[in-house]
Amino acid sequence: MSDGSDDHFARLDHVTEALEDLCVQAAGQSLEDAVRGIAEGAVATLPDADAATITALDDNGLPYLLATTDQRVVGIDEDQYKTHRGPCVEAATRRHPVRAVIGEHEEEWPEFTASAKAAGVNTYLSVPLLVPGGPADGDDEVVGGLDMYSFTARAFDPYDEQMMRLFVTAACDAFANARRWEATNRKIGQLETALTSRADIDQAKGVLMAIHGCTADEAFARLVEESQRTNTKLAVVARKLLDSLRR
Repeated sequence: MSDGSDDHFARLDHVTEALEDLCVQAAGQSLEDAVRGIAEGAVATLPDADAATITALDDNGLPYLLATTDQRVVGIDEDQYKTHRGPCVEAATRRHPVRAVIGEHEEEWPEFTASAKAAGVNTYLSVPLLVPGGPADGDDEVVGGLDMYSFTARAFDPYDEQMMRLFVTAACDAFANARRWEATNRKIGQLETALTSRADIDQAKGVLMAIHGCTADEAFARLVEESQRTNTKLAVVARKLLDSLRR
């Protein structure tokens, strides 16, 4: 007779495989792709999991949906966002996993219970996503939560909860890396735009100097005057001048 250890080992294999896939896929991913991979990996990790969502927190600490593996469960979390109560909100705000068997918290979370029942969900598990803070930051940053759904009655036992704690540790690293990668790409784009704008302005100044026989300062003043008159960015004024000459 099995003492359950074989099942535990099997589930550990699932989470190990999911973590390996997550690490391989995380390199160079956009934030959107990374969170979708986290949600899909979480479903693959737990045998009783049927769907997953990623809840994120904005700069004001308000939750919003970042990713889902199944549109049928989206309304369950969105109702929690609107009412500011439910297991996914509690997991994020209290920084600990919350398991909910549908029907047991009807008085506490009536909107969540109604939405879950309507979708056919029987068990729900939400685990906070915590990004480690740096030496100067101190506490870990709560960036949202991983929300798991099962159509199976009384799924997600304490061992599953521990497995998801392990999973989100790696998931948070992937999430943080994707955020850094996206922020770096955004800064590179801003730099490229700035360099292009500077080049356009310098070319436009040269054109005005050639046409009007003026100095560089006078040419620049003409561009600034047109920018202010039309309430248009200086780089756009310069680009329009260059485009008109090309035509």
